[in-house]
Amino acid sequence: MPHTADPLELLQTLIAIDSVNPALSPGGAGEQAAADFCGRWLGERGFEVHRLERRPGRPSVVGVLKGTGGGRSIMLNGHLDTVAYGTYEGDPLHPHIENGRVYGRGAFDMKSGVAAMLAAAARATAAGPLRGDVIVACVADEEHASSGTEEVLERFTADGAVVTEPSMLEVTLAHKGFAWFEVDVLGRAAHGSRPDLGIDAIAKAGHFLVALEELGARLAAAGGHRLLGPGTVHASMIDGGEGPSTYPARCRITVERRTVPGEPASAVRDELAAILDHLAATVPGFRYELRAGLHREPFEADPGAPITRVLLAQAERVLGRPPVIRAEPFWTDCALLAAAGIPCLLFGVSGGGAHADEEWADIAALHQVTDVLTGTVTDFCDA
Repeated sequence: MPHTADPLELLQTLIAIDSVNPALSPGGAGEQAAADFCGRWLGERGFEVHRLERRPGRPSVVGVLKGTGGGRSIMLNGHLDTVAYGTYEGDPLHPHIENGRVYGRGAFDMKSGVAAMLAAAARATAAGPLRGDVIVACVADEEHASSGTEEVLERFTADGAVVTEPSMLEVTLAHKGFAWFEVDVLGRAAHGSRPDLGIDAIAKAGHFLVALEELGARLAAAGGHRLLGPGTVHASMIDGGEGPSTYPARCRITVERRTVPGEPASAVRDELAAILDHLAATVPGFRYELRAGLHREPFEADPGAPITRVLLAQAERVLGRPPVIRAEPFWTDCALLAAAGIPCLLFGVSGGGAHADEEWADIAALHQVTDVLTGTVTDFCDA
């Protein structure tokens, strides 16, 4: 076979493939070449290869090796897309090794995870199928809207899953969600010399910004989730005004609310609406429009689920100690898998530089993650 199940070789090959997400960076190459490579690689090892490409040029690839029967099915999930190169130092598509690290765009986030799960699936099934199905999902678009995992979940399910995002060799059992909203504070346009006719939407918006800061303080004081702490809120963008001598008729504020388990997006909308309704009742001339945008629910794994117990045991075996349990402030595809009824958790390599000018993955950690995943696939599917 032209490619071995060596995760370092796989990672170097994947780094050299341009897969910048075009939804974030117009003109980006997208996942097509990376999906082509993963599909060929899985096919060479006897996996059924399914290419899902609802959006042309933005494919996800799913490899399935059906079990002999009676075992549990597992899904390994990792995304192929990367962020743009920006001011990346050196050649982002030329992987190089230095001091036990491999450098290049996507080395950490998260082509290391994709390489580890490909190698693990191949190693675990090298002697033939296990009792349960092994499903390897190399997905598109996680860095933007996760349309790849959404499309995969329309056709595939499993008894357990591992998302191989980088986690510093720690086991992630929870992460925050997010909800985006647009608030238009409405005024009335008039010439700057006629305050009797105009209503300054930007000045009115100041009342909302103060109330938003107060909400953030209340959230911080509430304590929040046992692993994640409190939810947060901030105003991320603001736009308004037509000219220096015009009372602004509108001021638009984009709000991001980071949520923890127990805070669904519907409750967050009600939270903001209550603040805005109070301002409309107490601030003369305050009017608003509230629109919900993209939202992703938070995630929390079941610590007693079989997939959790198996991976924790395998991580302890490989690391020589019980793994650290952690939670992430950012969102991952784990939440989509859990919402689809698939018990899951997150485990991946050590490294650094996600979305930064220099990005790297620790080579020893890459091999450790591969070993943990290999053992997890074998034990989970043959149980």
